[in-house]
Parts: sequence; C-alpha cells; structure tokens
Amino acid sequence: MAKPTVAFVSLGCAKNLVDSEKMLGLLAESGCAIVGDGGRAQVAVVNTCGFLDASRVEALDILGGLAEQKRRGELDRIVVAGCLVQRDGQRLVEEIPEIDALVGVNNRGDIVKAVGNAKRRTGKSSTRKSTNNGGRTIFLGEYHPASWVDANRSDRTRLRLTPQHYAYLRISEGCNQKCTFCTIPSIRGPMHSKTVEEIMAEARELIADAAVELVLIGQDTTSFGQDSGYDAGLPGLLRELNGLDGAEWIRLMYVYPSVLTDEMIDAIAECDRIVNYIDIPLQHIDDRVLKAMYRRVTRKQTESLLQRIRDRIPDVTIRTTFIAGFPGETEEQFESLRQFVRDFGFDAMGVFPYSSEPGTPAHRINQPLPSSVIEERVGALMAAQQEVAFSRAAARVGQSFRVLIDDFGREGICPARHAGQAPEVDSIVYVDGAEKDPGDFAEVRCVASKDYDLIARPLGSSLPVIG
Repeated sequence: MAKPTVAFVSLGCAKNLVDSEKMLGLLAESGCAIVGDGGRAQVAVVNTCGFLDASRVEALDILGGLAEQKRRGELDRIVVAGCLVQRDGQRLVEEIPEIDALVGVNNRGDIVKAVGNAKRRTGKSSTRKSTNNGGRTIFLGEYHPASWVDANRSDRTRLRLTPQHYAYLRISEGCNQKCTFCTIPSIRGPMHSKTVEEIMAEARELIADAAVELVLIGQDTTSFGQDSGYDAGLPGLLRELNGLDGAEWIRLMYVYPSVLTDEMIDAIAECDRIVNYIDIPLQHIDDRVLKAMYRRVTRKQTESLLQRIRDRIPDVTIRTTFIAGFPGETEEQFESLRQFVRDFGFDAMGVFPYSSEPGTPAHRINQPLPSSVIEERVGALMAAQQEVAFSRAAARVGQSFRVLIDDFGREGICPARHAGQAPEVDSIVYVDGAEKDPGDFAEVRCVASKDYDLIARPLGSSLPVIG
C-alpha cells in the first residue's frame, strides 16, 4: 500500500524541533510524502510542547482545528507526539477523540508505525466515540526503553526545518537539576549525555549539509558527561568541536549557573570557533526565591560568576531569562530583581510569567500571586531591560563586525546576525546593500540602531549616510 502524505506541525523549543526533524527524516525515509504549508495531506502529525499550560492550550487549539478537518473528511488520521503526550497521556484522546495515535518523547522511532498506511476517505464522517475508526490507537507515552542512549541517541539523518546555514546540535537529553517550577524532568527524564563520537558524527553530517553555525542545546548543557563518566566534560567537548572544519560559529545555549565552572568559561574563551556568547537562564536573583526554586546558587555566587564570565571572555554576550511572579515573591524581592537587571546590563533577556504546573513542588506552595500582578511584573522587567538593550544597540553605531546573512533581502536589505545574536531568540542586524546569500558571512559597519536591532552596511559601501 502506498505511503500517505503527511503534514507536520512542530511546537515548542529547539530541543523539540530536533525531535521533529528526526521524525520527519524517518517518515521521508519510509516513503511518506511531506506536504508543506497549505498543502492537503492524509495524515497530520503535531509534535507538542508540554512545558507550560500555555503550550498545552496552543496544542489543543491546533488539534481542535485538525479534528474539525477530520470530521469534514479532509483528513484521514491525526498523530500527536512529544512532551504533551508524555505529560497528559490518554487524557488527550479523551478530550479529542479524533486523535488516532500518540507517540511519547522516548519513542519517536515509532512515528512511521503511528502514521500507518492511511487511506483517504471521501465524504464527511460523523463525530466518533471511538478513537480510531476501526484502526488501533497506539499509545506509547508510558513506554520507556531500557536505555535511552541505545534507543534514541542519534539525531542523524534529520529533515531539517531550520534554514540550511544553521542547525541545532543536541548534546544531551533530560535533566537532573530538579528546579521546583519545572516539568522537564518528569517529561524528559534524567540526564543522558550522548557520546562525543556521536556528537562529532552529527556535527559532520550537519556541516556536510551546509550548516556553518552549530547551536549546542540540551536541558542542561553544562552537566554534559557527568552521567556517562566522560571526565573531560563540556570543556573537552567544546575543544573537540572546535577542531572541526566547516563550522564557523559554534554557540552554547542553556547553561546552568550552579555548574558553570571556570574551566568551561576558559574553554569558550580559548576556542576560536566557539562564539563568545553564553545563554545562562538565571530565573531570579533574590536568595529566598532562588532557594524556593531550588536553584542551588545565591545572589553573591551569581554576581561572582557573571563577573568572571565578563573578565575571562573578551566582548562576551550574556543572555538570560527570568521568572516573574513565583509564589510568595514579595514586592521587595521583585524590585531587587528589577534593579539587578538595570545594574548588570544583560545583552539580551527574556521573561516568563510564572505558570503553576501540576506535579511540580512549586505548585504546592500556597502563596500564589494574582495573574494581574504577574503580568504587571513581566512588563516591568521587560521595560527595565528595554532601556538597557536600546542603549547597548545605540552604542554599537560606528562599530565594525562580522555578520552571518540569514535570509534574502527586500529592496537590498538583508536580515543577518553578529556573533552575539542567537537565531530565533535575539535581535538582528539589517544589512543595507549586502550582495550576499543566506549562509554567507560579511564584514559590516553599524550605521544606526532601531530599538533592539541594528542597521549596518558592508565595509567600503558608498551608500549615502543615514540621517
């Protein structure tokens, strides 16, 4: 029987995106035709995020629309994969009975089986009480292989969803940190590091596929190798990757502050392909809140660490994230955080409103803040960072630096990024007059700033000065 056509929706973070790319690769290898945006498909696959309640709402909204298509006879099968399956399990099928198959995070290799040999139905179908219209619902959310390392380690042969010139390289899965607000350990399980050999093989494959920037990801990249007995740890891995030809930029994301060592900092500073960029989610700065979050770090330790990063890594870019409105957060504690943001001057920052997630220790703290207060604090933190970011952008005017072109331009203006800007999460550089293609590097001079973003021109440009 011919393999079905498949439409794929990927939700959530970069780690989830890698799972989506791997599943797409498996589907393509099996003979399934992947349908792009707007195309008609027999099967829809949604790889979900389950980190926060907002992500669950987003997924259910998309699944509700697909269920309506199925009832109209426009879709043959719905497959749901990813974190929400691992978190909610059979509850998803009870809420949306049109779902035909569920694939947990440890079982993405079963995606081909879940998609099956769907056959196009004609005409409208009635609303069902069963979940499968005669087929078998596959529920894999609770099945865990004896060894994630053996069953799920390789992310090779992916069908990538990122632009060709950059790719995410996952170095580990799961987390051992046990932050009280976080659902990841219960969804993704304990930390499992890939072998250096596997990571290097994946990196070479991505470089051969034209990636010039590799973005290293994991729930906690700083603990790499601790679970597997790899004594060289993250510094050893960075030095191995630094020896690869073809990867011009290697970027480190998701650094955990309590386990970031001076040896790791020095490895970033010493390796010329590792960009001077650290993404270090701090979550808060008040000692009592940090203790309630079980972050295992104090304000004094955090400030010392940040200063060592700036002292040891030339022209480093530091990006962070914070949580506003953690249960019991007082006005004084929040103001301390806001002032810290103003004083330190992060290059980039994100803020999450606290979301009380069932099953987490923080969910049991009986000091919730009103949603209006949480949203007000999110806005206040972002306003404090905006002042810093706009000032830092304006200070870039007149500086020269190297950028990576991200896309084709409109009217001769191409979106690009310098080494201190990660894809998808940070500001960008608009290069006026760059005769370059996506994936090309260019030497530019900043001629203006616009809010968070920069405007630049190639060195030697004869274009008129911006007024």
